[in-house]
Amino acid sequence: MSTETTLAARLAEDAAERFLRYVRIDTQSDEDSDTYPSTDGQLVLLRLLRDELEQAGLDDATIDEHGYVTATLPATVEHDVPAIALFAHVDTAREVSGAGVSPQRVRYDGGEIPLGDSGQSIRPEQSPELGNHVGHELITTDGTTLLGADDKAGVAEIMAAIGHLVSQPEIPHGVVKVAFNPDEEIGQGVIHFPVESFGAAIAYTVDGSTAGELQSETFSGAQVRMRVHGRSIHPGWAKGELVNAIKVAAEIVSRLPQDSLSPETTDGREGYVHPVLVEGDSSEVELRFIARDFENNRLAEHVAFLRALGEEVAAAAPGCSIEVEDRIQYRNTRDALERHPEIVANLEEAIRRVGLEPKQTAIRGGTDGSALTEMGLPTANVFTGGHDAHSEREWICVEDMGLAAATLVELARVWTER
Repeated sequence: MSTETTLAARLAEDAAERFLRYVRIDTQSDEDSDTYPSTDGQLVLLRLLRDELEQAGLDDATIDEHGYVTATLPATVEHDVPAIALFAHVDTAREVSGAGVSPQRVRYDGGEIPLGDSGQSIRPEQSPELGNHVGHELITTDGTTLLGADDKAGVAEIMAAIGHLVSQPEIPHGVVKVAFNPDEEIGQGVIHFPVESFGAAIAYTVDGSTAGELQSETFSGAQVRMRVHGRSIHPGWAKGELVNAIKVAAEIVSRLPQDSLSPETTDGREGYVHPVLVEGDSSEVELRFIARDFENNRLAEHVAFLRALGEEVAAAAPGCSIEVEDRIQYRNTRDALERHPEIVANLEEAIRRVGLEPKQTAIRGGTDGSALTEMGLPTANVFTGGHDAHSEREWICVEDMGLAAATLVELARVWTER
């Protein structure tokens, strides 16, 4: 067994043990909250991580008023090396509950994986990557919640890598900064992050998927909110007077393209618009959309399409008014990272050193790295080994967790050599 394989195997057990603890803490974020972090559960895990970083020997481990946990691993070399940062977010998505997560650790021998008594299962035909993991140990849910590998796997892998670097001071590395943050899933993950005072020149989010993959390109993202104001009156006397906001909202949704411009009909480099929330009653309804594209001009076109759609439907419904608001959530990391090719090149080399062939892919989504890059901290994304995020069928391979953690160790080493 090679040294790299031995390291990955050792780190896999460390990362898995941490992960199994972390996922039991409910850290689901809440887009409608007026606090930051948006939920108290995130602070429970963030404070735990601060304590564990202190126990590992990182003397400056701290948590600030926004819940950001940061710490510094000092350099073990004397020559100048750019300080690198490792980021992961603690919150989980709103689509599926993250409360009462009951993880299962199973050896996968092929076929479908039943998820407890839930009636759910992970099927190879629906999760193609599963076929590459026969004979491996996997961690799944019990079918009633998400797992939280997005992104508690990244958290656990960073912690395992940092623990190894602390215990092995003979490994050459420059300054390694650590940052854990809340609220990535609602697009607010690093809005208060102190990039200028943080002290890192380069960053990596550990928030990817398949082992060996890395990303230097993400969607650009926008959110569009429509507030549909109807006209209320007692239904017994409603003829010619009532304007039902629910029906107006339904008309907007019905006019979305049926065979294009949606997540379920696009792939590759195609963008989309996607309704994610409908809330209200017959007098007033809020519709919430996200728009995504790799090109900023096309993202602007998607937002303009939604605005025009709202105007058209309002014009056809006298007595109704529709307010439309939009905001940019994040931008594609591509352009900034192309100006710093060493960020991706060094990550590719680290991936090769753990025995994998690096594969660059574009994220059909966004990470905190999108915002960090726009804030002046160029950030690429590293795999975690997690799959089928935001669903009850989420799973992760223990071996791949070790490979991810080992990649981070090698990444720190590579930066001292180049």
